[in-house]
Amino acid sequence: MDTSILKIIKGRKSVRTFDGRSINSEDMLHLEQYASTITNPFDIPVRFVFLDAKEYGLSSPVLSGETMYVAGAAVKKPYADVAFGFSFEKLVLYAWSLGIGTTWIGGTMKREVFEKAAHLMDNEFMPCVSPLGYPAKKRSLKETMMRKGVGADSRMPVDKLFFENNWSNPLSEDKQKEIVNLAEIVRWAPTAVNKQPWRFVISGNAFHVYVKHDKNYISEKTGDLQKVDVGIALCHLVLGLEEQAEQPEIVIDNPSFTIPGEAEYVATVKRSFK
Repeated sequence: MDTSILKIIKGRKSVRTFDGRSINSEDMLHLEQYASTITNPFDIPVRFVFLDAKEYGLSSPVLSGETMYVAGAAVKKPYADVAFGFSFEKLVLYAWSLGIGTTWIGGTMKREVFEKAAHLMDNEFMPCVSPLGYPAKKRSLKETMMRKGVGADSRMPVDKLFFENNWSNPLSEDKQKEIVNLAEIVRWAPTAVNKQPWRFVISGNAFHVYVKHDKNYISEKTGDLQKVDVGIALCHLVLGLEEQAEQPEIVIDNPSFTIPGEAEYVATVKRSFK
């Protein structure tokens, strides 16, 4: 990626209206090569499969003009949902840096057709797929209405997402100033219907990460889509810290904070200053 991660993240929009062009061979090679290098802090491999839409009869009612998809698959095991979100988002951001549009799709598709095309194995699950293509110059009316319906261009304020030392204590003004860029990088992480289910409690040099669950986002086919969202936010946080020349470490170290009943601890990101 040849520009700042914040610029890429804030510049990227979900794309559902494509111009119908196939991805050129150079961009396709870059995507495939980058996908082969993607790892995540949970050491759970995520397998990427690039699929020609016409060849496999792939489509989604919320899209138009797409010619290519990428599917992701991970082995069913603890933290696979989070690892999937982390890894898939890295590919999504890289694609955008090449001028290639994407959008996360978990439900508005014929899942069995995509699973067959991706040769999904019995021990794997496929939370999401994404189209890949060059954005059309103008969004379709359907896409415009969808974005408006979920408030796609808005995000919760920092004091609703980040807390200091315990769940009920909003960040101080000094702490908000200290993490202002990191907070923006995380706030603009895409989430299912823009729910933004992740919460961060900052304690010392650690970000303790939680998922604040809503109903109907877990199934055998998709896993826990809100934990996928947390993986996306973790990806953003780690990339932001790395851009600041830090070496973040993700550990499972559940602190003894009192949390709401619908919340669940996921992981801790430890900052390591050079």
